[in-house]
Amino acid sequence: MNSSKQNKKQLLVILSRFPYPLDKGDKLRAYHQIKELSNHFDVTVVAITDEEISEARIKKVQEICQQLVLSKINLFTKMSNMLLRFIKMEPLQVGYFFSRSTSKKINQLIQQNDFNHLYCQLIRTSEYVKNIHHIPKTIDYMDTLSVGISRQINRQPFYKKWIYRLEAKRLTKYEQHIFDYFEYKTIISKQDKELIQHPEKDKIVCIPNGIDETFFEAINKTGEFDFVFVGNMSYPPNIDAVHYIAEKIMPVFEHSTLLISGASPALSVKELANSNSQITLTGWVDDIRESYTKGKIFLAPMMIGTGMQNKLLEAMALKIPCVTTSLANNAIGAKHQQEIMVGENQEALIKCIKELLSDTAKRNEIGKNGSSFVKQKYTWSDSIEKLIQMIG
Repeated sequence: MNSSKQNKKQLLVILSRFPYPLDKGDKLRAYHQIKELSNHFDVTVVAITDEEISEARIKKVQEICQQLVLSKINLFTKMSNMLLRFIKMEPLQVGYFFSRSTSKKINQLIQQNDFNHLYCQLIRTSEYVKNIHHIPKTIDYMDTLSVGISRQINRQPFYKKWIYRLEAKRLTKYEQHIFDYFEYKTIISKQDKELIQHPEKDKIVCIPNGIDETFFEAINKTGEFDFVFVGNMSYPPNIDAVHYIAEKIMPVFEHSTLLISGASPALSVKELANSNSQITLTGWVDDIRESYTKGKIFLAPMMIGTGMQNKLLEAMALKIPCVTTSLANNAIGAKHQQEIMVGENQEALIKCIKELLSDTAKRNEIGKNGSSFVKQKYTWSDSIEKLIQMIG
């Protein structure tokens, strides 16, 4: 636990997940933000969790904050609150992460401490403090959840489409509604900012993610696979992307190979790997850099989803040439044919891949330029400096 320094202001951070290990985008963002913010504030973290957290993981987070409070929610609590939100015509997302016991803990912390600011990651946590008006508050939308859910509708079986449509509609309304309860609003990219349906959305401050400095260290690149994809493999946009690679890209490149690395692979991803000897699935890897550097090309044909794809930033930092879509690159802003390769459809993506596979010099150039771009533009210290200035 960080020792308190004199004259530090107190900050309460509320998270919908325990922020370690760094196997999901919101956890990665939360961990690095807390780490940087703790250099300027006494940070108390309330982390909601539905799983047992090991002492080793607890210690990793305690090292970067002044106080850590875990709040366990069980299946009954999640289901009953989702039902309640459904009846109240509110998003299931909000109900899933809400519990009265957590609310009580947060209120007690606010009464017992002299917090100068409250920081909520994702609208999932906003209900806990939205009616507290004597302390300034920030809501980190992170990305536009409503649009993320909406983009998944057509990928769902017919019996699920209605609930996704309903959730997307309610999330859109809730994102507008919760805006006015918070003095400050942040989001990960300009692309996501424009998707928030509020007349004063220009007040939202863009706080991008950064890249850990270890990704710029020299590391051996084996390039034993033609393509590599890294990400949380229970996340629908990532599942969709690896199916796209297997079904629409790999058949064009005879004998091509793919490495998939990421936590919690979905059943369909496991089946994909089991049915194709050219696909290797590793699951979670402690040093994920090892997976990135086993690929000649980092291939991320993202067709759905929102936010900033940290997987692309990490691959670029490691000088792995990346091929992706504008949906993913718009949030990053890398230059096509200079720092990254961008294709809008199957034909364009295949053209980019052919160009890189046939030209080693081109691969090296894109990799080198991509790494320089990320190192210059995406650092956690620069990103969070904007947040410190805003809430400090």
